[in-house]
Amino acid sequence: MLYYLFEYLHHKLNLPGAGLFHYISFRASLSIILSLAITMLFGRYFIEWLRKLQVAETVRDLGLAGEKQKQGTPTMGGLIILSAILVPTLLFARLENVYIILIIISTIWLGLVGFLDDYIKVFKKNKEGLAGRFKVLGQVGLGIIVATTLYYNTNVKTREIYKPNDVTTEFIKENNLQTQMIDNQLVLVKDEHSTKTTIPFLKNTEFDYADMMRFVGNSYKDYNFLIYLLVVIFIITAVSNGANITDGIDGLAAGTSGIIGVTLGLFAYVSGNIVWANYLNIMYIPNLGELMVFAGAFVGACVGFLWYNAYPAQVFMGDTGSLALGGIIASFSLMIRKELLIPILCGIFLIENLSVILQVYYFKYQKRKHGIEYAKEHRLFKMSPLHHHYQKSGYHESKIVTRFWIVGIMLAVVTTILTLKIR
Repeated sequence: MLYYLFEYLHHKLNLPGAGLFHYISFRASLSIILSLAITMLFGRYFIEWLRKLQVAETVRDLGLAGEKQKQGTPTMGGLIILSAILVPTLLFARLENVYIILIIISTIWLGLVGFLDDYIKVFKKNKEGLAGRFKVLGQVGLGIIVATTLYYNTNVKTREIYKPNDVTTEFIKENNLQTQMIDNQLVLVKDEHSTKTTIPFLKNTEFDYADMMRFVGNSYKDYNFLIYLLVVIFIITAVSNGANITDGIDGLAAGTSGIIGVTLGLFAYVSGNIVWANYLNIMYIPNLGELMVFAGAFVGACVGFLWYNAYPAQVFMGDTGSLALGGIIASFSLMIRKELLIPILCGIFLIENLSVILQVYYFKYQKRKHGIEYAKEHRLFKMSPLHHHYQKSGYHESKIVTRFWIVGIMLAVVTTILTLKIR
């Protein structure tokens, strides 16, 4: 909203300094500052309000150290995160941008699903919360929205860049290439509406989901949307559940999400800037750079939330925050065409998810082979998700979280620097 005000002041009244709002980097900086201010300055008032409403976490007795101290800690702190994300985005981003509209919908959608889950737990005194099938239904619903928008919206496109000497005259005519100046060089560009995505680490190699159905013959493109829809639903469901499972000890989910957010924001900026995209040899996506403003708010909200969520936590984000964070990361990755990097970038979420799956299947296998008593005594992990295994092994929460953050930073470095450098 403020973007449009200052654009008006710049063009109509020529107000000094108003033109700064034209720059994405400036608005992203303001977005970070405001989101930090919202979480850190207003967070304590919100926590006190939650205490008055007795919106407290009911901690299950898992036999872990420090559980009694956490009993009664306010939950649904994800509302702080959502406020700190949405307010700066609405103020500083260009709201007609299709990517901004879609990421706002993603934030609110899974935030509401998580809020409903927390509401049932806290106010209805049902420890199970929202039934799993309804959570999945919410994730599938968001997947349908994201996939349909990215597939059918005419403003969602990629731009191929060619050097004049590398293409023939026939190729230029067939593909309706247009001339454009980039970094003082004349190049040919072609806007394309496709489901192409980036394959990690490989130079000049991109993958189109339509190719997965080539085996059916010449009509394979008719199934493109169906394949893309299934991929999007799987990614959103997996990542949001991964973030939800990771939110088990103080500061782990917020810190890990913040690290991922920095990386995604960087990718959005370079992919949305034609000069940088051409220099780094990555896919250029017009109008994508605006997501940097959202990414700034996202990172600021995660870091600011740690002010109260770091050990010992004064508030928990609850499913209101964790489901929303995972949904944001998944949707953001799909928009910037870097979803195949998720297993690396979101490696913490992945290993947490896998630890739960492996624990369940290993227990069932041992139960079937040796009986239930043997299975109970010979588990794969002392407890799942993985962070609880380390707690059971005697590690303090702060040490576990710090080490997980370090691993998260290493994964972000591998994802960002090596991918860009190799390409």
